[in-house]
Amino acid sequence: MAKPTGRGNNLDSVRRHNLSTVLTIAHHVGPVSRSDVTRETGLNRSTIGALVAELVELGLVSESGPNANFRVGRPSPVISPNPRVAALAVNPEIDAVTVGLVGLDGRVQQHRRVELDHVPSPEEAVAAAADAIEGLRETASVDRIVGIGVAVPGLVRGSDGLVRRAPHLGWVDVPLADMLTDATGLPTRTANDAQLGAYAEHVFGAGVGVDDLIYVNGGSSGIGGGVIAGGAAFTGAAGHAGELGHVRVSPGGATDSGGLAGTLEAEVSRARLLALLGIDSIDADGLTAAVLGSTDPELRAEVRRQLGLLGTALGTALTLLNPRLVVLGGFLATLYQADAPLLDRAVAAGTLPETLEGVQITRTRLGSDILLIGAAELAFEPVLTDPASVLA
Repeated sequence: MAKPTGRGNNLDSVRRHNLSTVLTIAHHVGPVSRSDVTRETGLNRSTIGALVAELVELGLVSESGPNANFRVGRPSPVISPNPRVAALAVNPEIDAVTVGLVGLDGRVQQHRRVELDHVPSPEEAVAAAADAIEGLRETASVDRIVGIGVAVPGLVRGSDGLVRRAPHLGWVDVPLADMLTDATGLPTRTANDAQLGAYAEHVFGAGVGVDDLIYVNGGSSGIGGGVIAGGAAFTGAAGHAGELGHVRVSPGGATDSGGLAGTLEAEVSRARLLALLGIDSIDADGLTAAVLGSTDPELRAEVRRQLGLLGTALGTALTLLNPRLVVLGGFLATLYQADAPLLDRAVAAGTLPETLEGVQITRTRLGSDILLIGAAELAFEPVLTDPASVLA
């Protein structure tokens, strides 16, 4: 994915690169003063002025007068990404398909959750997503939609976006991007949900300015992880890195969606929380409210048990990857809210003090929107790479 910042070049032969650099800064940082963009890119003021003017003409950014909130010094115009340029984001799960409309400013403008009474086939998930997308397109106040990004709870091949295996959904080798493009007419890209969450948190959330972080997501389709290392997404040789849910944390006999025994995903489960609450299906925000509001001793005991096992897995991850930040999302963020000190102690019990030094554990700052924001980044990437291409 596009990097948050980069150095520019004054040669006309790299105008596309310079446009990409300026638009990416506006997208990830904006609103941002033109003087700050000049300082960040190393380009001269006249070059930045010409690039911004072209981006304004393309309808990708707007420019306004100096803002008193920006740094003291010579007044400088403020560049803002245009929220009326938008992407669609899709997140299929075992009990729902969620679709969102995300502006170029990184904010979710609308979303629709289509609840299902059974695990959807690829065709059913595409049909549900296409119907929701049609509804959003009819009501959206946008100038253009650049494409669709899909956050998939499973293994996605990095080279072409093929869903190799989504075990909870029962999908194997599914060309989901092609299917959604055929259904909607919009270009579509797919990637693992937790990897997208890690990137979103790095660019827009608690991980801004942190070059080494782990994001761990807990959803109805299990547990996954994403890694940012040295400021870039670390996905592994085939794009499957970060599958923390399949790390063994217990000698118990329970198996996860991949058939592995005693793993984090097998032992730490959203379904167990729902069963104790007497709820069949609920979104992330509703689950948090229900867990934090419950005084049921059996539920509280289950929360403590799951936190202890989560701490074991995170200790292993810290030992292997040595991040500065661990961000928890989905129902894992709910568990952390329920008893943060317990998780901190569990992590410390399985980690060397030197490795743990300076590490922060926190909930996602982007909340329940994180996967939609991350998926939208997939759709925005071609525009950020070659802004002038939107005219084609």
